[in-house]
Amino acid sequence: MNDLPHSGLPVSGYRPQSDDAVALVNSMKQAEEAILRKLDAMAANAETDKRWLAIGRTAIEQGFMAINRSVFKPARVDLVE
Repeated sequence: MNDLPHSGLPVSGYRPQSDDAVALVNSMKQAEEAILRKLDAMAANAETDKRWLAIGRTAIEQGFMAINRSVFKPARVDLVE
């Protein structure tokens, strides 16, 4: 059985991934979406400070991106010079 059944994205630096890695990142994406929907609800409240909410949302999005990169480990690419 192939340990890495999922081919990488057709983007330089992305490599094949295991079922476990894909499942983990998909679970993180679900958790992120649940939090972002709560933030969307907060944004609809006139009492919410939109600037601080945007700062917090950006930090959460960056955090999930970093977590997912820690699993998929995209590599640096060679430059064509």
